[in-house]
Amino acid sequence: MKEEKKLVINPIKNLIGDVYIPGSKSISNRALLLSSLCYDHSTKLINILKCDDVNYMISILKKLKVNINFNNEDIAIINSSKKLFLKEKKILYTGNAGTVMRFILSYLSIYKNINIILTGDNRMKNRPINHLVDILRNGGATINYLEKNGFPPLQILGGYNGGNLFINGSISSQFLSSILMISPILKNDTNIEIINNLVSKSYIDITIKMMKDFGIEIVNYNYKKIYIKGNQKYISPKIYKIESDASSASYFVAGGAIKHNNNVNIIGIGKNSIQGDIKFVKILKKIGANITINKKFINSKNNFNYLKSIDIDANNIPDSAMTLAIVCLCSNDKSVIKNIYNWRVKETDRIQAMANELRKIGANIKEGNDYISITPPNKFKPAIIDTYNDHRIAMCFSLIPLFNVKIIINNPNCVNKSFPNYFKLLNKIIVN
Repeated sequence: MKEEKKLVINPIKNLIGDVYIPGSKSISNRALLLSSLCYDHSTKLINILKCDDVNYMISILKKLKVNINFNNEDIAIINSSKKLFLKEKKILYTGNAGTVMRFILSYLSIYKNINIILTGDNRMKNRPINHLVDILRNGGATINYLEKNGFPPLQILGGYNGGNLFINGSISSQFLSSILMISPILKNDTNIEIINNLVSKSYIDITIKMMKDFGIEIVNYNYKKIYIKGNQKYISPKIYKIESDASSASYFVAGGAIKHNNNVNIIGIGKNSIQGDIKFVKILKKIGANITINKKFINSKNNFNYLKSIDIDANNIPDSAMTLAIVCLCSNDKSVIKNIYNWRVKETDRIQAMANELRKIGANIKEGNDYISITPPNKFKPAIIDTYNDHRIAMCFSLIPLFNVKIIINNPNCVNKSFPNYFKLLNKIIVN
């Protein structure tokens, strides 16, 4: 396979071999922010992911005078102080990195007498941010929309004080995570009441677990109310190892399970992962995949010619649920993936995008506001896959050649957002 503007992947006979999964994107960006909040202390982050989204976070933190140095490619040393920025106006660019936009917005809002413009690419300018802005404004922050109400770019003048807050939990867990991480260092205690059911609880679990690792305790009342005491101090763990990315692992776990005689070892992540997407493994085992998981690796293989269909609420595994949509093509019946409305406010409208591209390869698709129904093709069709500049669509559809059909992926380099070496690692285990 040659990586270029169009990537041709011919039919794949089997996937056999070992793959080491790089660090988690979600954990890397949280770890960078939490380390920056350990004022006047040094933190060594091991296995930090190098990708576009993490690079945006690093670039912004450096511009805010956080000292970040790399010992080698995946070990970073972070030193920070309370005096983060110069007094002059700054423009900070997040690309299409949702965690960076949301986390940095809350982070900057706690300071006073600042004038920061936070912006992103064209897709980011169409991803709604009004729910988070409203929360921060209610807590005392001054934030202005510079183009379209409810969307970036934003002018941040600071002044957020916390207090009693109401958060709509049905939009994005990243809004809540961003508020949680900055709340302990405020003078005021913070009481959060979550309205509606909280989406992607697994990502809130990551945030809470990591805050505890950095010395912060919070009280979580079953995701309905959360209390964070003010005037706390983040305490550096000195060394923090970032586990491998469970969402990235899902493509290789699925790849091993999809086709008879595949056998893939996924190294760097196991059953003790703090990431919700590790549940993907349990789902595949339930529908017939032959998977072994221990503390440090996952082995995925297929002793069957097809897997069972599924009907699943995938709210807690929103990223690997996209990979699950590809696995659904292995069954001989209709599958339904539901409670996935938040797909629509990601890098692209993922429900619509997945429906469009799955139809190209011959699947019968029905889509709703928060679900997608997938009936496998009688015969798979070769196709040119549009990625919508969405890394996960590119990686999902790279598995289609396991169904003995050639595909062409447009803009394969979009995987740089989270997994720059993805196609290189995939090519390494292809056996034809």
